[in-house]
Amino acid sequence: MFVLLSLTLMGCSLPRGAALQSEIIKVKDDETAEFAVYPVTKELLPRINKWPRTGNVSRYKWLGKRQGPSGRVILPGDSVSMSVWDSDPNSLLTSGGQKVAQIQPSRVSTNGEIFLPYVGTIKVSGMSEARAREKVQDAFMAVSPSVQVQLSADAGSRHSVDLVSGVNKPGSFPLEERNTTVLKALSLGGGAKDNFENPQIRVLRGNITYAIALDKLLKSPALDTTLVSGDKIVVAEDESYFLALGATGKEELITFPNDHVTALDAVALMGGVSDSRADIKGILILREYSANAVRADSIKGPSDKRAIFTLDLASADGVFSAGQFHVNPKDVVYATESPVNNVRTVLSLVGSVFGVASAASSATN
Repeated sequence: MFVLLSLTLMGCSLPRGAALQSEIIKVKDDETAEFAVYPVTKELLPRINKWPRTGNVSRYKWLGKRQGPSGRVILPGDSVSMSVWDSDPNSLLTSGGQKVAQIQPSRVSTNGEIFLPYVGTIKVSGMSEARAREKVQDAFMAVSPSVQVQLSADAGSRHSVDLVSGVNKPGSFPLEERNTTVLKALSLGGGAKDNFENPQIRVLRGNITYAIALDKLLKSPALDTTLVSGDKIVVAEDESYFLALGATGKEELITFPNDHVTALDAVALMGGVSDSRADIKGILILREYSANAVRADSIKGPSDKRAIFTLDLASADGVFSAGQFHVNPKDVVYATESPVNNVRTVLSLVGSVFGVASAASSATN
């Protein structure tokens, strides 16, 4: 009777929260199979980690390192102010016994010139404040040999960067220093907001958007490039995610906490796997590639658009390899059900049947 009940129950569809690994990949060797299966091992890992990245909907390239001028450089649109000293009592530049004259601020024209009284136009674009002062003073000395000039320049509104969103103090900031970098601009805006899981820095330059993770930028100062006039900076949370399903601690969409998430990271992020239900030899990562990535020899790409990567966390090689296998955005991390769980369920149901029968017998007696 026990054997009969066991066989009957095992033939039925038992209640489960996830599929068995054998059920998902059971047709992998068939000619009609529409997916390929790859075990994540030490031997295969170097190859599959070089395959094209998938799910990069919101990924952008980053700017190459660009070094700006070491000091202030006057550019068209800047405002130049001057104070002129002249000890000559008959000076054309000063009057009424004054020894100094304040010349009204002059905006640098599009061709890089400013107007000087009694001198005419003079080009100062591309010069430092010190070099421009020398050139202006030399020009004024043709009018009065005893003249001395003090010059300063303020960045024009066209020479600024805009911190649009994702910072504590958004706004437009003039490029007072022509070598202003991305991190320097962020500091001017009070830094990135603290509520982002994995903040991304996006620089909008013309019609092109560049992006990098803030954490990566902080760890690699060589990537902190110089901004140019008109750049717009947006700090936003990374939109990358993977989906956790099956016998896991939680079944939900999980965002990437940083740029790279390994399979072991993913297992931890989804709350681990169920001790009583999950098959630690059957952790699957389901991924879909583009048609252009498919390669018949599986060397530079998968042999099918749909790929299933299997992880065996019951072996040392499986654990180490899982720690080096990169999960891609939009991957599905699936913890399959343990076959032993079916046996437990059958035994539990059989025990329940015998318990009911025993209770009925006692009641009859």
